[in-house]
Parts: sequence; C-alpha cells; structure tokens
Amino acid sequence: MKKLINEFKEFCSRGNILELAVGVMIGGAFSTIVSSVVNDLLMPVIGLITGGVNLSGLFIPLNLKFGEYASIEAAKAAGVGTLNYGAFLQNVFNFLIIAFCVFLIVKLMSKILPKKEEAPKEEPRKCPFCKGEVDKEAVKCPHCTSDIEIQ
Repeated sequence: MKKLINEFKEFCSRGNILELAVGVMIGGAFSTIVSSVVNDLLMPVIGLITGGVNLSGLFIPLNLKFGEYASIEAAKAAGVGTLNYGAFLQNVFNFLIIAFCVFLIVKLMSKILPKKEEAPKEEPRKCPFCKGEVDKEAVKCPHCTSDIEIQ
C-alpha cells in the first residue's frame, strides 16, 4: 500500500499533471465566460434579428402536438418529452466561440514566442570515386569498396 501511495505522489508531482490541472481549471473558467457572452450578449441580438425568437427555448414536443405547449417547462409539466434543439444550437455557438478564441490565442502565442531554430542538416558525405553516399565514419565505400580518408 505504501508503494502505491508513493507511486501516486510521484505521478501527481510530474510537471505535466500540474499543467494539465491548471489548464482544466482555466478552461472551466473560460467556458463560463464564453457561455455568458453567448447567453447574455449574442443570443439577445440574434433573438432581435430573428424577430424575438428565444433560441434556447426552441423545442419539439415528442407527442407531435406542436403549439400546444408554450414552453419546455410546460411540456415537461404535462409529462411530454421534448427535443430541445434550441439548447443544442446554443451549445454549438458556445463551442464555435471557444474554438475561435483558442485559435486566436494559439495564433498570438506562436507570434509572441520565439521559434526554435532547427539544426542545419549536414550534407551527406560522398565517395570521391563513385559519388555514392557514405557514412561520416566509414573508411570504405559500401558501393565501390574504395578506401576513403576520414575527414
């Protein structure tokens, strides 16, 4: 049991786990902000454009008696199941806004952070006789078996 606890401590103390935990917490907070932007700022404007339609309140009663229920709550109070496509559309808006914000953050970070320079690739060593590629430590060409000087 002590070994298991020690392994768990080691697992939790890794840098990647802590970074992941911080990322999840920040992501949750960010999701709340985006939900508020969608629900409190964008959806009222979309409702205004669409003639006062509350997108999150759109639903289809599963007994197919359209117009009989004024709201999702009224349909549920009557014991009727509902297909809440408006709430789904609102969650799609949330996702698209979050994805766009993450895209912008990644794009900004790629401009801010310095790019890692790749090591220059060495030109392959060539046999002076047959011009075939030869390992840099080879003393004999594998293609023509000529003796090669190490440079």
